[in-house]
Amino acid sequence: MNIDSINNGIVIDHIRAGQAMKIYDFLDLGALDCAVAIIKNAASSKMGKKDIIKIDSELNVDLNALGYIDPSITINIIKDGVRVRKYHPELPLTITNIIRCKNPRCITSTEQELPHVFRLTDREKDEYRCIYCESKAGV
Repeated sequence: MNIDSINNGIVIDHIRAGQAMKIYDFLDLGALDCAVAIIKNAASSKMGKKDIIKIDSELNVDLNALGYIDPSITINIIKDGVRVRKYHPELPLTITNIIRCKNPRCITSTEQELPHVFRLTDREKDEYRCIYCESKAGV
C-alpha cells in the first residue's frame, strides 16, 4: 500500500481501531476538496491496531473536541512536509452538538433548534453534564 505524505495539513494518529469513520463524519471531511486518507487497522506497537486519518489541508475547527471522542488521539500539524506540532487534544470545557441530551424532560427535547451543550464537570472521570438540565452525558 502506498499513501503519499502530505505537504500542509493534519495527521490524526492513534485513533482506536474502527473509530476513524466516526471522526471523519464528525469533522465533515467528505465536504473537503482535498485528499483525505483513512488507514484502518494499521499495526501499532502500543495499541495493537489503530486507525489514522491524513488530511492534505488545514482545518478551521477546534480539534480539542476529538479528545472527547477518543482521548488516545494524537494530532500532528504538518507544514512544508515537516511536522511542526504534535499534541494530544485536551478535554474541552464545553462541547456542542457532539452528544445529545438523553433526558426526555430537557428543554432540548422540545425546542429542537437549541444546541446540545455539555460542560465538563469532572476532568478525572471525563464527566460532562447538560447545561440546561444537568443530566450526565452517557458515553
